[in-house]
This record gives sequence, C-alpha cells and structure tokens, in this order.
Amino acid sequence: MKKIICISLALLMITSLTACASMKQEAKTEEGEGFRPALNTSTEVKINIAGGYDNFEALEVEFDRFNDHYPNVELMYTKVDDYNNMIGTVLNGNDAPDIYVNYSWMYGREQYKDSIDHAENLADPALGLDLDCIRSNIILNTDDGTLPMVPVFSNTYGMLVNNSLFEKEGLSVPTTYQELVKVCDEFRKKGYDNPLMGFSNEETTSIFTVAIYPFFCGTVANDAEAVKKLNSLDSSAGEYMRPSLEKIVQFRDDGLADLDACAKIENNYDAVILRFFEGDVPMMACSGDTVSGTKKRESRSEAFIANPFTYSFVPIPMSDEGAAFLDIPNLQFSVNKDSTNLDMANEFMRFLITPQELNEMARNKGLMSPTKDLSFNSMYAAFGDVPEERILSPEEFGLTDDAVIQLRKAVFSVGTGKMTIDEAVAAFGTFAEE
Repeated sequence: MKKIICISLALLMITSLTACASMKQEAKTEEGEGFRPALNTSTEVKINIAGGYDNFEALEVEFDRFNDHYPNVELMYTKVDDYNNMIGTVLNGNDAPDIYVNYSWMYGREQYKDSIDHAENLADPALGLDLDCIRSNIILNTDDGTLPMVPVFSNTYGMLVNNSLFEKEGLSVPTTYQELVKVCDEFRKKGYDNPLMGFSNEETTSIFTVAIYPFFCGTVANDAEAVKKLNSLDSSAGEYMRPSLEKIVQFRDDGLADLDACAKIENNYDAVILRFFEGDVPMMACSGDTVSGTKKRESRSEAFIANPFTYSFVPIPMSDEGAAFLDIPNLQFSVNKDSTNLDMANEFMRFLITPQELNEMARNKGLMSPTKDLSFNSMYAAFGDVPEERILSPEEFGLTDDAVIQLRKAVFSVGTGKMTIDEAVAAFGTFAEE
C-alpha cells in the first residue's frame, strides 16, 4: 500500500513539473525571446552618436543595456554645438559619427542635404529593424520610399492636469470644448483664479499654438489642395487658417485663460513647470518637450515637496467633437552609411528599435514613446485613448514647417490682440521666422 501511494505521488509530481515546464515555455513564447546578438559578442569597437542635447542620460542607460550583450563595445554620445547648422559639416569631417540625430523637417531642404545623403536606408529588410513597433503615421514618407531616419521619441501638444485637484473638487477632466468651458467656470466658482494657464510671451509653443495647432490640422488634413497651398506659402492659403483663428478668439473671449497671469510665466519650459507645481493651477497648456522636464523639477519646487500631487498629460479639447491627438516625431536617429563601424552601428539600432527599449528610453527621458502602445506610461496614456479618426500627423498628410511657422505667428498675433482675424489671414506667407 505504501509503495502504491509513493508511486502515485511520484507520478503526480512528474505531471505537475511537466505542466509547469510547459507553461513556462508557453509564457516564454508569448513574451518573445528578446534581442539576440547577431555579431561576435567579443567584438571591440567604438560607436559614436551625435546630437544636440547637452546630455542624454536616457541613451546612456541604453548603452549599459547593450553592453550586457556586447561588453567590449564602447558607446559614447557627443553633443554638437549649433547642431542643425553644423551636422552636415560634422558628417563630412574625419570624425564623423556612426549614428546621428536627424529631423523630418530637414528632408527636402537644400541646406540639410548632407544630413539626408549620409543616412543609410533603415527600411532595408536586411537590417532587421522592428519598424512595425512604431506608429506608422510618424515615420517619414519619402519620395523614393527609403527611410533615412527612424523616430526614437515622439511629441505632441496638450495640457498638464493636476489630477489631485480634479479629484478633490469632484470634477472630471474635460474631453470636449464645452466641457472645458464648463470645468473652467466650476474651478473659478471654487476659488481657483487661473483654471487654465500657459506660456504667452512668445509665439513658439505659446498657449495659443498649443491649443490650436491640433485643431488646425484637423481642418486641413483631408484637403490635399489646402496642404499644397499652405506649404507653398500661397497668399490665398491664409483663408485655411480662418476657422482656427476664429476658434482662438472664442477661446480668448470665453476667458478660459487669464492672459495677464500667463504673461508672468518667463519661459515655456522651466517656468511653466515650476508654476504648475505651485499646486493651484488645474490645467497648464504645454508641449511634450516641457512635460519631459517635470520629474527632475519636482525636487526643485518647495511647493510641490510640501504638497505633492498626481498629474498627467492630456489633449486640449478645442472641438465639441472631442480632442485631437497631434502625433509628431520628436527625435529621430540616422545611421551614417559611411561609418567604418557600420555593422555594429546597425546592431545597436536593431537592439534599440524594439518596444522594450524605446519605451524604456522614453520613460527615462520623460518623453512620449513612438511605439504603438502608450498605455505603459500613465503620463501619456490619455493620448492612446483618442479615436483613430482624431489622430493627426503632419508626417502623414504632408504639412511642412514653413506653413506651421505662419500659423504660429498668426494665432499669436490674433490671440494677443495685435492683429484682427482678417489682418492675420491676409498676412499669410509674410510672417518671418525670428
């Protein structure tokens, strides 16, 4: 009897262990095996990445992770002063980088031709980059189908929301323009003088641009003729701005933002963040670039240290149909096709362009990830909930930076009362970039 019991227990244990092993194998298959080195892991080589950031700590974390696979590869980041103007010269020099930062707006511009010409075609299937993990609408569309650069961060416009204040006052974060008007009124009744703030001293990422740019894109995204005229700075294209200019006047006249209070914010980065951390501002209009600096500045705000609160970044609803998600690449990497270390440079890119590494780097940098799943980061999760029909990308419908500059200056002039709508419409194509 004892033998029978022992044999039965042994069989049960074997069955259980087999089942566990099977479950582990299935889990491993579902998760994927992750990055596997394709080159000799004992290779000794130096890889230099060039960019315009003063420091790039998030990338250096990726260096360490790559070194787990290739311990003898030395990776370094080099800052290039006056990057946009100097990268062509650097690429043509003796110490050209193996990988370098690139921007979509450089494509098709003669003064940045070297930055594109030196770039390897990253769409080549032989390179093995997981481009499918990136949102297709922020991947540069080129005339010849090649891909000179790939997004490693993305950006958008929206507003920082003090979630703790909304919860305390029993209010919901607005998702339509009428809800935005109503919630601002409710906050004022409860004693909050400035329910919605933003930087307003200059046109670049001013509260007017941040609020209206996604709305504007929604008015022209499906009109190829409008986009063509806007890009060519055709004087008649100013009419395409009229709905947006009318909306910004409504925004101003509805009193959603106290412009006098906004004018006291000295800059659209450090000062915006520190003012938001005072804790009495329910909503602060800004760009994703600004959001990236919040974590580091929590410890610099005495008000936030004394009374910390939860916050997130959400779209600004300027339409009664709902908010739009303006999806744009922030920073893109190119591989120098003339690199003497081309195989290892491509290997690093193959390692980096995966959901795991791109999400990790975005989390460390505080920027939005270019990958398809935004739910992993609560800061930006609200943008992942925007319906597909309201996700707009200039990369996809072709609006260029030249046209955007005109819009920014027009809405700033109208928003601050320096121009009427008619004057701004007539001035399209004449606004000069300072």
